Amino acid sequence: MPLKVQSDLPAKEILESENIFVMNEDRAMHQDIRPLQVLILNLMPLKEDTELQILRCLSNSPIQVDVTFMVVSSHTPSHTSKSHLNKFYVTFDDVKKEYYDGMIITGAPVELMEFEEVDYWQELTEIMDWTDTHVTSTMYQCWGCQAALYYFYGVKKRLLPKKLFGLYWHKVSKRKIPLVRGFDDEFLAPHSRYTGVDPEDLRNHDEICVLADSEEAGFFLGMADEGRRVFVQGHPEYDRLTLDKEYRRDRERGLDTDLPVRYYPDDDPTKKPLLLWRALSFNLYNNWLNYYVYQVTPYHLYGAPDFER
Repeated sequence: MPLKVQSDLPAKEILESENIFVMNEDRAMHQDIRPLQVLILNLMPLKEDTELQILRCLSNSPIQVDVTFMVVSSHTPSHTSKSHLNKFYVTFDDVKKEYYDGMIITGAPVELMEFEEVDYWQELTEIMDWTDTHVTSTMYQCWGCQAALYYFYGVKKRLLPKKLFGLYWHKVSKRKIPLVRGFDDEFLAPHSRYTGVDPEDLRNHDEICVLADSEEAGFFLGMADEGRRVFVQGHPEYDRLTLDKEYRRDRERGLDTDLPVRYYPDDDPTKKPLLLWRALSFNLYNNWLNYYVYQVTPYHLYGAPDFER
């Protein structure tokens, strides 16, 4: 949350130069506060696991967040009960006339398919177009990130030599951008994917700001349109045991999946994994909610100038 200080306080300029958000008295006096409305398009197969992971990340914010879960109607989930979906999820038709402060579009286990081959691709593109006029800021995660970069900017994903799986070191490249405020210079983050986008492909697009990447894992975090679009090619929302479950699932299916990198102590899968990315996760989601949703979203969502583009 921002600090409120007198407008002429000498420390104010120093704090702002350190990328600490400081609000003057006049702005504080005229702020209206209400719960943030966040829509989550959950494309992951184990929807209840993903619900818990994302809600846990959002819960560390002091800002009240009202969450709505959405599912695509052009695909029938096979790993989540129909009763759960009917009770807790909406479809695009249910909400397309509504406006939201923030939205999260998750990853999906379809990365080895061409985007146009995914059965809900047309519906997803309609949703992505809709976010530009109905959502203040949208966070695209993992495959959702790749889909958005491809659809909006023509950036193609690349097939990796083998599954990128585990915890990888990343470096922050533009520290003064508020989205990476509080990040360490180098940090660990989880990845689990067979494809990726090259950071150099992104740097060829002036609209895209690359904020963090990895020599091993490639692109991790970026944004465009002053934070209206946020791209996360990874899984900072993962819980302690998510990679463990994926590893054991792959082995049970007969897949030649390597041990997750830097995940098990001494590379021993019988040992409890260390949770080494929770601070990163809380920082990322808090910064997104604060700087790119809460601080810029209009109090009255309907008919707000921000959405007239």
